[in-house]
Amino acid sequence: MQRSDVSRINLKKKNDIDYRKKQFADPTYKETHYPYRLNFYATPPTADITLEQFEQWAIDRLRILAELEACSFRNKSPAETASHMKPLLDKYLPLDSNSSSSSKLHAERQKDHYSHFILRLAFASTEDLRRRFTRVETMLFRLRLNEDGAARERNAFIQSLNLDWEPVTESEHTKYAAELAATSGLRKGGEEESWFKVDWERVPDLVEGRRVFLKAGKAYVPSREQTSMVVAEFTQRLERALELTARALPRLDEDDRLTPILDHLSKNFVTPDASYSSSTSSVPGADISARNVDALSSSFPLCMQNLHRTLRRDAHLKHYGRLQYNLFLKGIGLNLEESLIFWRTSFHKITDDTFNKEYKYNVRHAYGDVGGDSNRRGGGYSPFSCQKILMEHPPGPGEAHGCPYRHFNLENLTALLQSVGISDRSVLQGVKEDKENQKFHMACNRVFEYVHKNEIKKAKDESIMTSAQLETIVHPNEYFKRSYILKNLGKPKNEDVKMED
Repeated sequence: MQRSDVSRINLKKKNDIDYRKKQFADPTYKETHYPYRLNFYATPPTADITLEQFEQWAIDRLRILAELEACSFRNKSPAETASHMKPLLDKYLPLDSNSSSSSKLHAERQKDHYSHFILRLAFASTEDLRRRFTRVETMLFRLRLNEDGAARERNAFIQSLNLDWEPVTESEHTKYAAELAATSGLRKGGEEESWFKVDWERVPDLVEGRRVFLKAGKAYVPSREQTSMVVAEFTQRLERALELTARALPRLDEDDRLTPILDHLSKNFVTPDASYSSSTSSVPGADISARNVDALSSSFPLCMQNLHRTLRRDAHLKHYGRLQYNLFLKGIGLNLEESLIFWRTSFHKITDDTFNKEYKYNVRHAYGDVGGDSNRRGGGYSPFSCQKILMEHPPGPGEAHGCPYRHFNLENLTALLQSVGISDRSVLQGVKEDKENQKFHMACNRVFEYVHKNEIKKAKDESIMTSAQLETIVHPNEYFKRSYILKNLGKPKNEDVKMED
């Protein structure tokens, strides 16, 4: 069998499965048409796609959902969120309207359709994941629904849903004229618009905002609130669908190639993973040398500042601390020769012989200079992403690696933040709440935005950086790169330092 055949997804099951599994065993192929850009995701896809598409489409959608969640945590307004998300959506999950006459319409809508269902499988396993997935998918749906320029298509899509909204009769309108007028804010009892009647549970956001009239368990909704009704319907249907998916998961007997991918995706909802490449994470023009690491450390994220301070205090780091910090320094552009100088001078309490015997090999191995494993072929190991630091090798006694936002208790975390100059009470309170909610990468981004608030404003005002270039940081090396560039805005050497998309 060729590799291309192996890499195709086929959810057909073996012939000897029991009857209870049969409903999941042999999905009937049906070509999917996408008459509208919007989708309620009522019908699962059945066509084959490659394993590479399966994973990449899901990762691209996860980037979007994670950034939407970050906008929510930062209390961005709907307008600010829409502006921030547009370049990211165009890059990772474009979805043009019919009026665009794009030749890529079907491919875009297929990717949107499949990626939703792939993540639905990944995030159906626990109540917390289901709740978060529903929340961010609803945010994405609302964002798309409210986009300008496709009103006719949007209305046609809503009509196609055949939602059972009961029109308010003329007699009811007359009977409750005063109440409807008070709800709508119109002077003539709301005659200028039509009304619908639905169970109040279906429009919780309208009830909470007191934008509907309630009577006998029914919510009387003005037609101008149609968008909220559609969004509420989307949320409720997705919640029910996820519960069904959760019950079906144990019986699905999935292709064993998919299970690790789905597991990886669900773990990435803690914080999105980020790929590393030296071309995008290093900073051209910066003096990345052993003698300059102390000066550069002011632009390091808290995890690396903690490692650097511990190294300077103790003249030593334990194994995982050395590995995490060594790879980070490699990622910012410290070459092997300078790295060896840095580590030798940092371990100043030991002899040259001890350093050469116990530590030098590991530094060289991380750079791919020695050793025969597969990592060497790509130039050694890659720097750890936030996701890897959060999920692997939690620090033990005497160890300084890991993520302070996750692995420190609140008292020690606060002390560390204050020691690096973070004393603003609102920032410290925000970090405390982020930690309690396990939004560790959001705490890190909160500190970044506070430290660089003036530079970020300048970068936006002068269009030096786009919203996409200021998206949520999920890699320590990206933190350093962005911090260094922002701190050097306007300086002569900055001509050589540019932000890449």
